[in-house]
Amino acid sequence: MQVEKKTEIRMTSNIAIESEASATMKLDNPYEIVRQLASTNAVVLFSMSGCCMCTVAKRLLFGLGVGPTIIELDHHVAGPDIQVVLFQLAANGRQPVPAVFVGGKFLGGIETLMACHINGTLVPLLKEAGALWL
Repeated sequence: MQVEKKTEIRMTSNIAIESEASATMKLDNPYEIVRQLASTNAVVLFSMSGCCMCTVAKRLLFGLGVGPTIIELDHHVAGPDIQVVLFQLAANGRQPVPAVFVGGKFLGGIETLMACHINGTLVPLLKEAGALWL
């Protein structure tokens, strides 16, 4: 399980996030943070540590054998700004977290994640994104 921690983020004039390749990405705005994380990871889950539906999403993904990149917004320096971006993506007044990205694309929240799981489209999406190898 990968969890973005506050200690890995340095604030300067830009936000910097250390990637696994030890390269530093300087990101000027929360849209760019979301875009960069989604495009460089097979599955990204934006979460809040006390959110019960976020826990459900994590357990579902872990139960399927996926190791998502998890961003706990309440522990992230840019968390409130990222949450605004996610609220805009969710639209229709839906809860912005959990927010799931698969293969660089916004899948949706817990309702969409569960619907895809129930109708059998989630596993093929995860395989296509490279999150599952079965």
